[in-house]
Amino acid sequence: METLNGKHAVVTGASRGIGIAVARALVAHGARVTLMARDEGALAAAAQSMDGAVRWQVADVADADSVAAAFAHAGTVDILVNNAGQAASAPFGRTDAALWQRMLDVNLSGAYHCIQAALPGMVDTGWGRIVNVASTAGLTGYRYVAAYCAAKHGLVGLTRALALEVAAKGVTVNAVCPGFTETDIVRDAVANIVRTTGRTGDEARAELTSANPQGRLVRPDEVAHAVAWLCMPGASALNGQAIAVAGGEVM
Repeated sequence: METLNGKHAVVTGASRGIGIAVARALVAHGARVTLMARDEGALAAAAQSMDGAVRWQVADVADADSVAAAFAHAGTVDILVNNAGQAASAPFGRTDAALWQRMLDVNLSGAYHCIQAALPGMVDTGWGRIVNVASTAGLTGYRYVAAYCAAKHGLVGLTRALALEVAAKGVTVNAVCPGFTETDIVRDAVANIVRTTGRTGDEARAELTSANPQGRLVRPDEVAHAVAWLCMPGASALNGQAIAVAGGEVM
């Protein structure tokens, strides 16, 4: 069985949801993992829940200086999983410049900052894996989340362009694109639907699950399995791909 023994992985947005599920999957395959997120308390709790099998480092991916400092402490990185993200919804007419910029800063520029910090070491060693956690919103459009869709489409474009640049350097760059997943982002979306439409929580949740032909939300561990697979030595021919983990919603 393939392992990631001897490989050091950094996972951003790693204190909960998809991020901590990815961290657990990488640890299970033998990688050393550093968790990164903004909330020190949540990071410490996440690390404790994993019985001390990981290290952690506070970082705000939207802040280039914060990212540079965190990666300097983390050391050489073999695997980078850009999972940190935020989602905010508003009709386009009420999407102000601040909301627009925040979606770009976190969901797109955040990945850029982390790749800038990690990629030189990968190129130097001749081996690396970069996996960007995008969204089906990076592959198709959704109403009321224009800024989020724009950022996630940008992240998929960054994935494809960078994959070509590093294809001959032992580094692969791929994206996974989850559909609606059982995370805080979806719980917030349900709350927003309830607040703005008057529907019940069950009705709001049913609206989101209806997008998935399997009639359910994706589980964080299902996304984590896809990420871990892309990080394996045997996945070296997978490059520049944007893989939907969404039960068939996007093909």
